[in-house]
Amino acid sequence: MKNFSEVTTSKMTSIPHDMVEPIRWFNLLVWARQTVSVDRKNYHKKKRPVSTTRLWHWLFPNLSRPIFIVGSPRSGTTFLGSCIGQLPELSYHFEPVATKSAARYIHTQAWSFDKAKFFYQLVYAWLMRLHGDGDLRFAEKTPRNCFLIDFLYQAFPDAQFIHIIRDGRDAALSHSKKPWLQAASANSDKRESSGYRHGPYARFWVEPERVKEFESTSDIHRCIWAWRRHVSSILEQAQALPADQYYELRYEDLVSQPQQAAQKLLNYLGIESSVSSQTLYEAFSQAKATSVGGWEREFAEEQHQQVNQEAGSLLRQLGYAH
Repeated sequence: MKNFSEVTTSKMTSIPHDMVEPIRWFNLLVWARQTVSVDRKNYHKKKRPVSTTRLWHWLFPNLSRPIFIVGSPRSGTTFLGSCIGQLPELSYHFEPVATKSAARYIHTQAWSFDKAKFFYQLVYAWLMRLHGDGDLRFAEKTPRNCFLIDFLYQAFPDAQFIHIIRDGRDAALSHSKKPWLQAASANSDKRESSGYRHGPYARFWVEPERVKEFESTSDIHRCIWAWRRHVSSILEQAQALPADQYYELRYEDLVSQPQQAAQKLLNYLGIESSVSSQTLYEAFSQAKATSVGGWEREFAEEQHQQVNQEAGSLLRQLGYAH
């Protein structure tokens, strides 16, 4: 495991100021409001009685053994998060805006480790207080965390990571249908919750020497590029994680074998409740079989070529192509 302070900035893309909203002391209230808005919209409420333990942990939220769901965009992270959010043991939070936005500062070392750790702990504790769930186990999903595994492991040494992996061709196809990286969104003036403008603009994870190529290529190429960068970054950093703190879940297994997939995941998390087992199985069962293999029906020959050129090696490594 690399020490966070040793992560270099040489691989980072310089993002023009107008392409992303900054985090500054004078606009923290704006970021806080956005974070609350998104969190309340996506939080799975739990009906629980008020207790002394809940009140105590409202003051001192539990941040031990947090759970981080990671994976490339459109790989099933949202679906998986919504499923585990139903578990009574967990306080699950969908892409906390404040920490999602701070990812670029951590990856470029614009923030020190201590500052970043304090910020993440502050945001996570605040979100748990927001729902009075400080006595539960914190969980969140943010694809951008794929590039911060080293940091998160050092900031939360007992964390558990769930990496959901989907066929990159299906992930890229699904991603290309969203406005986030579409060339057609270049003049929309819309932004992601983290502050990036919609459109074919390079994010912090794009290789600096390939920025122009990224911004001028096809939507499918950009999206398989995103899949490759996110997945390869996790796989590289996960090599140093303890076996009981890193788990890979194939999206295709979740769809085809929901009961087995649910039980294996609960075993990894150390959750033994039969209620939770049934809850997660029922949630997994809602996955649609049509979400697998769509690329075979929709890819044009040129798109096949771009995908193989950009990510063929990783697809083969993961058993998705030969």
